[in-house]
Amino acid sequence: MRNENEIRMLIADDHAVLRTGLKMLLDAQPDITVIGEAGNGHEVVQLAAELKPDLILLDLAMPGLGGLEALPYLRKIVPPARIVVLTMHDDQSYLRQALREGVSGYMLKKAADSELIAAIHVVMRGEIYVHPSLNRILLEEMLPEPTAANAANPWELLSDRERDVLLLVARGHTSAQIGDRLGLSPKTVETYRGRGMEKLGLRTRAALVQFTLTHQLLTDSTTAS
Repeated sequence: MRNENEIRMLIADDHAVLRTGLKMLLDAQPDITVIGEAGNGHEVVQLAAELKPDLILLDLAMPGLGGLEALPYLRKIVPPARIVVLTMHDDQSYLRQALREGVSGYMLKKAADSELIAAIHVVMRGEIYVHPSLNRILLEEMLPEPTAANAANPWELLSDRERDVLLLVARGHTSAQIGDRLGLSPKTVETYRGRGMEKLGLRTRAALVQFTLTHQLLTDSTTAS
């Protein structure tokens, strides 16, 4: 019979050695049991549907279906489950997108040993845990977002990653090329591109190029290969 205080966890990371280390750390806790391991986004979605975990520890950069792309599926399949991102990425655009997809925690791998257990118990209480170095971004998420009416420049409405993607699009790079350069999948690049274009009110690449020229965004530093 299951202990009502038991936390049943699913680990998703493409590095088997890291998964093994995490499993040893977590299984050593009296109230935590690792019930499954996944090496990519497709596997974690399938296992989540089968095992119905209480908490999913999710890496963002995995082959095939990445962690960010898997999040909407996981939210639909196991809505009660808490999701804690465990990643090497401290980029604010990843954190912002993960929070908007409803994750309960965002941990950096470099701090996993010292903070992970505490973070798990925080999110299981219904709270949000973010690595301390990223708390400033979390506070910004709690403030009203600027609108086109009060922004001096609509470019300020964009996240850093959206700007990176759109500048490369304006320079003529394909989604695959942008993905290689920024360490993103082509699908994620398209997501940033579509969201950024929508915020700017633009529909075509030609309009984007004109916008970047008008606002003098294609400087030497942004156009360097």
